[in-house]
Amino acid sequence: MKAVWNNQILAESDQTIVVENNHYFPKNSVNADLLKPSATHTTCPWKGVASYYTIEVDGQQNKDAAWHYPEPKEAAAQIKDYVAFWKGVKVTD
Repeated sequence: MKAVWNNQILAESDQTIVVENNHYFPKNSVNADLLKPSATHTTCPWKGVASYYTIEVDGQQNKDAAWHYPEPKEAAAQIKDYVAFWKGVKVTD
């Protein structure tokens, strides 16, 4: 699987985990240089608290377009250290 935004590969892995139709990429497959931590947080009843990243590519920003669960609840333990994308990021195989 590959995550692409603004013609830039953000992540690429054959080890994604699909949860609620979202592909979660292992952190070591993500280009961390393109992600800037955001102050945004949301809470999922069964996954826990999500933290977000703003994607920056060629001077353009996609605010809160990536997220992860730093300390997921037990039911979502498999996505710890994984990152998912949305807001126009194309995830394809």
